[in-house]
Amino acid sequence: MSNRNVLAIGTSAGGVEALRFLASKFPRDFPAAVLMVIHLPATFASSLDAILTQAGPLPAQFAKDEMTMERGRIYIGPPDSHLILDGDKLRLGQGPRENNARPAIDPLFRSVALCCACRAVGAVLTGTLGDGASGLHTLHEYGGLTVVQDPGDAAYSGMPEAALTQFVPDHVTSLAGMPALFQRLIDEPQGRPAEPSSDLIYEVGVAKGGLGSMSEMDRIGQRSLLACPDCHGVMWEINEGDIIRYRCHVGHAYTSELMSMALDENLRRALGSGLRALDERIALSRKLHDQACEAGHTHLADSWRRKLMDCEQEAQILRDSIRRFDHMASRAAQ
Repeated sequence: MSNRNVLAIGTSAGGVEALRFLASKFPRDFPAAVLMVIHLPATFASSLDAILTQAGPLPAQFAKDEMTMERGRIYIGPPDSHLILDGDKLRLGQGPRENNARPAIDPLFRSVALCCACRAVGAVLTGTLGDGASGLHTLHEYGGLTVVQDPGDAAYSGMPEAALTQFVPDHVTSLAGMPALFQRLIDEPQGRPAEPSSDLIYEVGVAKGGLGSMSEMDRIGQRSLLACPDCHGVMWEINEGDIIRYRCHVGHAYTSELMSMALDENLRRALGSGLRALDERIALSRKLHDQACEAGHTHLADSWRRKLMDCEQEAQILRDSIRRFDHMASRAAQ
């Protein structure tokens, strides 16, 4: 029976140094293709391919659409595209952002689960928040071997902790212990292929760039009372073990933690818009009050003065609310 030949790695904050370390430890004859997703901004060019190529013996490159995957090479998800594995072909998905990122880690893991979980190993490394937890859980369910960096060893513990909250992976280890572990896991025989569910096929298809479907989402999850932070459409609540995530029919997806942060951001933006509108009303009321006074219209001036005072009181309430909100957000981030 053949050995496993796909190693999929997801990381975020602190990930460049972690990937550089791993690249330096891969042997020249590593018998698997290495697929890496790290959250990269779409607005800046990245030299991560050169960094990883210089770090070790395996050549690294940003994946291109329809590229054939080869063993002993590192493929990186490029900025603004999901990295999708389709058989032995790499695809660049233009589907909506997931967890506010593209490339996102969950689509990579789900695509590996769909095409070849029985011959794959997946790993979540350092990072904040929870991207990768859902996808790694799916890969685990379909027979992939799963590894999570020990949160105490990670530069940023959020992603490893989220993965460990979701399910019990096959291995939890330090970054230093991963090279030997990966070699051992890749040398293990392939498992038995599992029949993919229609849910998995649908979510991978959306990440590739397929159109979402309200009827499909009704089948996958329950309609929630929350609106999508990206497109403002209805979101569906999807339960996976102890973790809840959200997806709209357009395809935007969020973990519950990221959804909470997005709603906080929307609320902060709404409070700011309300304060701006009140400040404009105050400026106009003051001007009309002064004009009425200059014209000797005492009754009209009193009316505008009352409106001015009401607007100033309402604006002060919003300013106090924004200060409390920012204070709570600052404490939560610490």
